[in-house]
Amino acid sequence: NTAAEARYAQNIFSVTRQVRYSQIANRRALDLVLFINGLPIATFELKNRTTKQTVEDAIQQYKRDRDPRETLFQFGRCVVHFAVDDQEVWMCTHLKGRDSWFLPFNKGYDQGAGNPPNPDGLKTDYLWKDILHRDSLADILENYAQIVAEKRDGSRKKTRKQIFPRYHQLDVVRKLLADVAAHGPGRRYLIQHSTGSGKSNSIAWLVHQLVGLSAAQDEQRAGRTIFDSVIVVTDRRVLDRQIHQTIKHFTQVSAVLGHADRSADLRDFLAGGKKIIITTVQKFPYILDQIGSQHIGRNFAIVIDEAHSSQGGRTTAQMHMALSGAQSTENESKDLEDRINRIIAARKMLPNASYFAFTATPKNKTLELFGEPFLRPDGSTGPRPFHVYSMKQAIQEGFIRDVLQNYTPVATYFRLVKTIADDPEFDRKKAERKLRYYVAGNRYAIEQKAHIMVEHFHNHVRHKIGGQARAMVVTSGVRQAIEYFYAFRRILKDRNSPWQAIVAFSGERTYNGQKVSEATLNGFPSKQIPEKFRQKPYRFLIVAEKFQTGFDEPLLHTMYVDKVLGDIQAVQTLSRLNRAHPQKRDTFVLDFVNDTDTIQNAFDKYYRTTILSQNTDPNKLHDLKRTLDEYQVYTWQQVETFVERYLNAAPRPQLDPILDACVDRYVEDLDEDEQVDFK
Repeated sequence: NTAAEARYAQNIFSVTRQVRYSQIANRRALDLVLFINGLPIATFELKNRTTKQTVEDAIQQYKRDRDPRETLFQFGRCVVHFAVDDQEVWMCTHLKGRDSWFLPFNKGYDQGAGNPPNPDGLKTDYLWKDILHRDSLADILENYAQIVAEKRDGSRKKTRKQIFPRYHQLDVVRKLLADVAAHGPGRRYLIQHSTGSGKSNSIAWLVHQLVGLSAAQDEQRAGRTIFDSVIVVTDRRVLDRQIHQTIKHFTQVSAVLGHADRSADLRDFLAGGKKIIITTVQKFPYILDQIGSQHIGRNFAIVIDEAHSSQGGRTTAQMHMALSGAQSTENESKDLEDRINRIIAARKMLPNASYFAFTATPKNKTLELFGEPFLRPDGSTGPRPFHVYSMKQAIQEGFIRDVLQNYTPVATYFRLVKTIADDPEFDRKKAERKLRYYVAGNRYAIEQKAHIMVEHFHNHVRHKIGGQARAMVVTSGVRQAIEYFYAFRRILKDRNSPWQAIVAFSGERTYNGQKVSEATLNGFPSKQIPEKFRQKPYRFLIVAEKFQTGFDEPLLHTMYVDKVLGDIQAVQTLSRLNRAHPQKRDTFVLDFVNDTDTIQNAFDKYYRTTILSQNTDPNKLHDLKRTLDEYQVYTWQQVETFVERYLNAAPRPQLDPILDACVDRYVEDLDEDEQVDFK
């Protein structure tokens, strides 16, 4: 559009030095102000480390000397305020005097904070060379910078908030858009962004711009957008609502956005060409039977949050089959082998879909599915993320806490009454297994550990975070969680503590002959647990396989671990503590089971970029199958029957008898050592 291009060229971008901004304190001046057509867009305070002034001095100058009541510094008057020296750039969108919150706007160096050396000049020259040139600044103003209204927890009043992208957010969205524009649909992108990266906004900015991304270089689609629909898939309902609201802020026309609460909504949105569709992974597979071959000629962008948990098993295959227009007839479904082959084939890359997978802790399979190939030092190839904002950088920039800083393991010693020297018939391994189970699960042992936790909290934790600190108790199973809940209730009552505990687990369990659930034990519905945990009198959250991923609570300060953790589960569980809070100075972990080396090794993998050293060896599955077959716990006929029923969504009464028969053979035919080896 030449007319629009000509009008755009008429915009006047200007920079003025030493701007006197006050009629009262008329001697005070800003180092620089950037204007567009005479309207102030950004202010700058510049410092030089060679004169012994740093970016921190610039930040303090904004806080101390720049009165937010002055017109230039009032909320919404300027888009952003920059504090700059020759090493770092920091920014603030809302000046509040001493309460002004400045965020780093740095590239990151060695996957940590700061900026890399620049052979061509200052470390910070990217600010004016890359970010603030005409086209880049216009893009930021049009597609990123926003004033949004948000509701705070427990308040009906909305608070206005001004948003400007952090450097890594701007960088990842622009690089993704450029790659899609260059290569079109059909590629996969893995974005490894740590907690604290502002992932929801990054997803919102990406989705908003994918909708309008044109395919000018594609003659067949000239003048059309690359994607017909952008589907945002989340694996948690809380995140589902959060991303919906975030994208809604950045989408000017509400008609382009559809939130699919039911499978029928998904079907209608896809058929009707809705531009942005937000759904949970639980809902997505239900449309498989309702989508026909008419979608083969259309292109989709699939943006997946927390790819490691959303993309697995039948859900992944069904998602691919749905988007490719694949259908299964009644006759086809009777042939189990053909159906499995179709599912495996459905996992292949679809030429009409691009995948954008966001995760903080990618597993090996996630790297293989979504990572981009690169050349290893030994000459082999392997997958790696397309873009990284590491845990190391998030910690160093202050967006999350370092949960390993105060990680403390509790050494557990087992006293054996007999030794092999005393009794040659004594089986030490068997005794250790029995004693470990007894010590970990025995009610008396749980009572003693609960005493330690309660006393530690009252003596060392209760004053943290301005007296609002909370603690999580991570247990190995539901029965242990229930035991802990009753132990905490007794101990807190005995010491006249003003606080109470909440327990969290899925489903119903029989305990002491009675059916119990988290709702009956807590005295309120399950969905209220996150909200109640922030309120008085609750300070302890006792969990069994719940709230160990995706739970975002800045008041959570301390974690008591009574469960074996390893690799990604250790990182995800302990990372519940890392959310930042203005009054949060540290965190604490007391671990009754794991050791320092195990936990440190788990975190080391995700502290920087996760790169798969070797591709998964499929032969290992054959080796494992051969080993399991030797125990004769199951027959291959049982395996085939179970898989066929499972893939056809058979009800539990048709599945359980097969499993029960295998369990009987496991219990009756294998001795204790063989049972351990089989597991």
